[in-house]
Amino acid sequence: MLYENRWAKAWLGFGLVWFLAAIALAPTNKLYQQGMVVFFWLPTLGLAWSARRVYAQAWRRQPALWLGILALLAWGTVTLLWSNAEDGPREAKRLLYILVFLMGFPLLAQLGIGWIQRLLQLGGALLALAALISIVHFYVMVGYPLTERLSGIGEISHPILGAYVVAAAVLWLLYACPRQRGLQLAWAVALACLGAFVVLSQSRGAGLALVVTVILGVLWHRDRNSCLFALLAALGTGLAFYQMYDLIMLRGSSYRPEIFAAAEHMISQRPLTGLGLGSYYRVEALGHVFDHTHNMFTHVAVELGLPGMLLWLAVWLFALGEIVRARHSAFGKVLLGLWVFSTLAMQFDAASLTATPRAEWFISWLPVGLAMLLPWADDQNRRCGKIAGSI
Repeated sequence: MLYENRWAKAWLGFGLVWFLAAIALAPTNKLYQQGMVVFFWLPTLGLAWSARRVYAQAWRRQPALWLGILALLAWGTVTLLWSNAEDGPREAKRLLYILVFLMGFPLLAQLGIGWIQRLLQLGGALLALAALISIVHFYVMVGYPLTERLSGIGEISHPILGAYVVAAAVLWLLYACPRQRGLQLAWAVALACLGAFVVLSQSRGAGLALVVTVILGVLWHRDRNSCLFALLAALGTGLAFYQMYDLIMLRGSSYRPEIFAAAEHMISQRPLTGLGLGSYYRVEALGHVFDHTHNMFTHVAVELGLPGMLLWLAVWLFALGEIVRARHSAFGKVLLGLWVFSTLAMQFDAASLTATPRAEWFISWLPVGLAMLLPWADDQNRRCGKIAGSI
């Protein structure tokens, strides 16, 4: 089959790394989007027919997840009928991008979960490099004081959303300590760069979500390393809070309770239909105007109504169900941590579910896509178990 060729697997594998790392390292957002087309969407579409048996297996093994996704995308398309979006066809095309992005993961599963984990680690290492470059550029070359919120390079320039991307990379690197001494040093340096980025971004939402996830990780990893990481996270958080107390408390609650209340009022005005996919809106709270609701679920409810929010919630919970079934595996444990982190992160700022690939995809569509790999991971684990039992 065409999708089984090495060049096809290498093409898609490079596309995954591009998605993970080029968000920071690509010179422009346009180049990043063009790279996604060339390295991920085109090979996925080109290989789709030859891989129809793979998609049949994906549907048979995860019917609820796929049905939820298709229903959400279909409802989003329907809401274009009353949306005030300037370019309705463009909004519909973005939904197609999401579908093609997710279709790439059953194909990626044919590489083997071991290779997927290596690609994630490579992407995390490149993001660590981007974090280091960001810190050096912002504080050394430009000369901002350390009290200034870090603005990274590329598409991680937003202090909050950039911190979400980098914190997600921490989670898939943290529990992948290599055995070789030299690689262990590189692993520790990469984590230090990523952690420093999160701290210097002063993103309380990303920091809190990361720390809580690492501490809760003891419940599903259940080993000495996870206990050590949880202890270090708690101690590091206490130290950072002590050293940066004034900076942390300076912004107060950042109007989040007031924004949430205003978003609830907007939802109550059009609970069934929402404003429509891609609609322009603003949130007013205490005399201030905000671009969005600073919460993924309320944002979806404002745009797509309560039906859209419930469909997204269903997709998210179906992904959790797949992850929980794989919690016995190392990859499943990492995904469970990423899901918990993403769920917490969605509450504070993320508000872009259907736009082109961007930082928010790291806490929305990436966890869903990775959950689609799990049926093949189970197959590989069973084969390894049978081989081990026969020796």
